[in-house]
Amino acid sequence: MTLPRVTLRRVTLPRVVARSLHTTPVRHIAPAPQAAGQAGASPEDMGSVTNVSRRARARTLPRVLGMTTLLDLQHLQPAQPARPKLSLVHSAPLRPRDRERGGRRIFNFIVAVVGLVLTFPLMLLIAALIKLTSRGPVLFTQTRVGLDRRALSNAGGNTRRHTDQGGAPFTMYKFRTMRHANGNGKQVWAQADDVRVTPIGRVLRKLRLDELPQLFNVLTGEMNIVGPRPEQPTIFVYLREQIEGYQRRQRVRPGITGWAQVNQGYDTSVDDVRRKVRYDLEYIRRQSTLEDLKIMCRTVPVMVLRRGGW
Repeated sequence: MTLPRVTLRRVTLPRVVARSLHTTPVRHIAPAPQAAGQAGASPEDMGSVTNVSRRARARTLPRVLGMTTLLDLQHLQPAQPARPKLSLVHSAPLRPRDRERGGRRIFNFIVAVVGLVLTFPLMLLIAALIKLTSRGPVLFTQTRVGLDRRALSNAGGNTRRHTDQGGAPFTMYKFRTMRHANGNGKQVWAQADDVRVTPIGRVLRKLRLDELPQLFNVLTGEMNIVGPRPEQPTIFVYLREQIEGYQRRQRVRPGITGWAQVNQGYDTSVDDVRRKVRYDLEYIRRQSTLEDLKIMCRTVPVMVLRRGGW
């Protein structure tokens, strides 16, 4: 087996460096033989003196900094303790945040199931009356703004969205109380004397029975029994610019009834919404299961006595 031939590159030092390398300190220079005192010195003695001088010169060559090895440098440097890794990026949760506890979700689910069982015959009767008295579907579906699951620090909106809608949009169900028409899709408030309201629809709105299909929204987790009323996306954006703190209503799930609903009727203007927002924020501050039970009990007289409905 033949080893590969390695050719070493010849390095030429500057003249000043080479001269300093070959300079011998005075203390290592052997004294020259005196011609007068040692005239009889032999050539062998002169050769031994020269060899000793060369060995002394080789042992005392100065060491150049460039010839220091890596091991020497590591030995001279003090050992530094390992620094802990500092991460400036915090991983975000993989799933959206839900600020409500699991017990509250179970409570709303049970109430929705009981409500559907008790009102199912009444809902069948209402569906038959709507179908017999006016053309169009029994249920009215509309997109509403729901729970805002984003962190409070992302108040400026989610950068992944093209439009900040204020919360997760969902489809809300109601009994149809107006005549079915193919309009331009403009989202407006209904008025007390709105000509689009059907005779059966006027009764349903007075008794608040048109909201019963929203129990299915509670089952799917999009709404609660008690909470702020959800608004249409276009109207929500408008009200958010007009009323300070309006978007804070979206920190909880919207509800079928609420503290604002038992104290005030349907919205007809921005001033009505401004008063309702104060009720909604008051409810959010003291939200609890006991508070929800109190509001549910107060909702029954509102429905029976037809307070705030039209």
